Amino acid sequence: MSLPIPPPQASGNTKTTTVPLYWCAYGPADAPKALVLHGGPGAHHDYLLPQFLRLAEKNRLVFYDQRGGGRSCETGPTEVSWQQLVQDLAQVVRELHLEPLTIIGYSWGALLALLYTLEARRRPDVPSPGRLVLVDPAPLSRPYRQAFEDEFARRQRSEAIREMREDLADSGLRDSNPDAWRQRQFELGVAPYFATPESAAILTPFRVTAKVQQSVWQSLGDFDLIADLGKLHIPAFFVHGRHDPIPLESTERAAGAMRARLLVLEASGHVPYVEQPDALFGAIEQYLAETTLTSVSHAHDARG
Repeated sequence: MSLPIPPPQASGNTKTTTVPLYWCAYGPADAPKALVLHGGPGAHHDYLLPQFLRLAEKNRLVFYDQRGGGRSCETGPTEVSWQQLVQDLAQVVRELHLEPLTIIGYSWGALLALLYTLEARRRPDVPSPGRLVLVDPAPLSRPYRQAFEDEFARRQRSEAIREMREDLADSGLRDSNPDAWRQRQFELGVAPYFATPESAAILTPFRVTAKVQQSVWQSLGDFDLIADLGKLHIPAFFVHGRHDPIPLESTERAAGAMRARLLVLEASGHVPYVEQPDALFGAIEQYLAETTLTSVSHAHDARG
């Protein structure tokens, strides 16, 4: 069963983006700020909560729902692209005064953070991050995305998940308790992401706007970020679950290209904040403590 989510200390909608984007903040107002990017694309920030709020004990965490998802449901007149999401991110940083900028990206949010950082290297109008935390990044090339899709489909056909589906079909919940049945349907849909499928019951439910998800991935074309990551000289910390259906090799190569730290969580799949929260957040807290923005601000990559 998912856990209750406390209300934020502050929230609102952006005024400078071309459509309003919902944002919220947790943690002491005078603490160091960190911008947290949720996965998707086309999802929303809620499913990172309440677990990610452990980091709000010592940091001011700012979340926002990316264009086309959650409470940022407007998309604008054109299909949503990765370029639009990068531009939105730059506007959020400026409007909410998040510099010096720490980005904590999860899944698609980690890929968006890297796309953003590459754009910041090329564009003086995009505020540069001072450091990155990248948790189970989405596949960083088209071949790795295909490998992920194949592995996810294989897991959906596994004996463990098949038995879970049969148990739900035999439970009678669809008629006796439709809300519980829908929750179990959600858990079955995300179970392949987990090292232990039963752990899906703890994840806060979420929805993905399929049209947005499709348009963003299409906008990336035959993408491969890994070669370009070697041009970045910025402190970064990668985390990847050993049992994530997204290939570990994708993250290993990215961390190698950026000369960055990499932590592999042996008992996790794609959702370490549910599966191994103490190991994940303890490592992130240590990294943030060891790499203050004052000491890394000189490491922003020269634009050119």
